[in-house]
Amino acid sequence: MDCYALKGHNESKDYMMIVNEIDDGYVVRIVRDLDGYEEVTTDFMSKTLFDSCVRTGYLTKMEASLAVTA
Repeated sequence: MDCYALKGHNESKDYMMIVNEIDDGYVVRIVRDLDGYEEVTTDFMSKTLFDSCVRTGYLTKMEASLAVTA
């Protein structure tokens, strides 16, 4: 599973994992740190939106092991 850090405010530990690739996009799991409480959501992201987020720096690829310990 590829993991990406989400650009956020201050020292955000939010990240996203690609769970599955389908024809027109990805099924992603987003983990957000809300003051020590983790909010986990699973959603669809189109390939166009994903590519745009990587290109603009909103998503940055990271080691999968860093996401697990974050």
